[in-house]
Amino acid sequence: MTAQEVRLCGLLLQEHFGEVVERIGTHLLRGGAQNLRTIANETNTPLDLVKKSLCVLVQHGACEFGSGRRGPGSPVEYRASCERVLRVLRYPRYIYTAKTLYGDTGELIVEEVLQRGHMTMSNTVKTVADRLTHNMEEGRSMEYSEVVSAFSKLVETHFLQRCPPVAEMGTAATSSTPATPGTPAAPASTAPPTAESNPDCYKLPHVTLTGCGKRRRSSDDSEEQRGGKKAKMDSESCGDEGIYWQVNFERFHQHFRDQAIVSAVASKLDQTSSEIVRTMLRMSEVTTTQTAAYTQPLSANEIFRSLPPNYSISRPILDQYLSLLVDDPMEFVGKSGDSGGGMYVVNLQRALANLARATLESVVQERFGSRSARIFRLLLRKRHLEQKQVEDFAMIPAKEAKDMLYTLLSENLVQLQEIPKTPDHAPSRTFYLYTVNQLPTARLLLQHCYKTVANLIERRLFETKENKRLLEKSQRIEAILASLQASGAEPEQLTEVEEMITAPERQQLEALRHHINKLDSTENQVDETVFLLESYIFSTKTK
Repeated sequence: MTAQEVRLCGLLLQEHFGEVVERIGTHLLRGGAQNLRTIANETNTPLDLVKKSLCVLVQHGACEFGSGRRGPGSPVEYRASCERVLRVLRYPRYIYTAKTLYGDTGELIVEEVLQRGHMTMSNTVKTVADRLTHNMEEGRSMEYSEVVSAFSKLVETHFLQRCPPVAEMGTAATSSTPATPGTPAAPASTAPPTAESNPDCYKLPHVTLTGCGKRRRSSDDSEEQRGGKKAKMDSESCGDEGIYWQVNFERFHQHFRDQAIVSAVASKLDQTSSEIVRTMLRMSEVTTTQTAAYTQPLSANEIFRSLPPNYSISRPILDQYLSLLVDDPMEFVGKSGDSGGGMYVVNLQRALANLARATLESVVQERFGSRSARIFRLLLRKRHLEQKQVEDFAMIPAKEAKDMLYTLLSENLVQLQEIPKTPDHAPSRTFYLYTVNQLPTARLLLQHCYKTVANLIERRLFETKENKRLLEKSQRIEAILASLQASGAEPEQLTEVEEMITAPERQQLEALRHHINKLDSTENQVDETVFLLESYIFSTKTK
């Protein structure tokens, strides 16, 4: 875990959960597994606040716990998960994907589960139905059955999964590594059980929910304060008490990866080729694990039958497209057999490597120009070249090529390898070869991306803090306008309230909102690069 990752995690925790949770979370990220008393003493935080902060982190899956390193009977130790905290950055993308696939209902279900960490199915359905009903016209309401249907679809496609029981988390830590006499106890594993270890991970409980969402009134604010007690009563009366659901981030990441592969094929070849690859990925999306190097083999006959109806291509044309994809230098699609008209797979590792490579080339071109990008691509393709060979192959004058190579070398984007002819490493008898190691370069760029996102968040927080008074004034006026409109006020009254914000203040507000929206969109764009690089680095670990 690097300093940039810890810094970004701290900013995310502070923005979403407050300063106390940020202090506890960053301390655990830096110090590793610690017990409750140690955390309270080293952070100078009251024990009560530490407990509440740990509850928040555990609720959202950002903290794991298990028996201590001294063996059974020792105090429970807590360990923060940097990877899980960084997922907070991708929350808007998860929610937007759910909206794209399953409409407004799917969007609100994923949003509620992400905000609460984990929820029961009955509570989720009721909350989402109430929110949808509140936004509908007067006299209309959202049926619980429609929300249950959307929830079921999310579970069937593995976007939602059951949380592992807490009892298993505790016992797995003690039973997984039995200690032998005369040897010290091994550190207990604090990793929770994986989704695959739970056979009922994607099994829906039998929930008795009838009725429709209720419209929220202003007098219901006191009821919202009793949300915890009310939620507990509701879950007990619906038959799914104790069965909590969480977002399956790996399944979302698999969807993002598939979308990136389809987009790459569409830009390199054409729309029909990308639709064939999309069909192959869709057919094997639930059966392909996150660590798989290839999708499940699919016959040409199966692919032909599963193509969308609007793509009315003949079987010979499909065979030609599959042959074109197999022969393409990108190697996104491979052939694994000849039965059933040919067995085809999508080479996921090769696809991620090509996507990461394109990202690296794009970064070099944007930062150092097209000529430097030409040298970078040349070294990626040829692996090892002397300076004279780089000048000749890239067709760049010697002085410019030398400057560009040294610039890339100083930024650690290019490495220099020495191959001596004699043991004394004399410069006159040594080959100096330039090369690009894609994996270390991807790791370097990933750290730069973390730093960029952290800078963007800090800038956004600074802009918001500097204009805090103006933003609060705008929110107060908007609340007054909303209450007046609800009570049927005269247009003159509304105009009078709107004029409480002067023209210069209105311009300043517009500029501030435009600036913050730009920072938000930039964060999301950088996160797309982060996702590609993380996926590529993870794929290299599973080879």
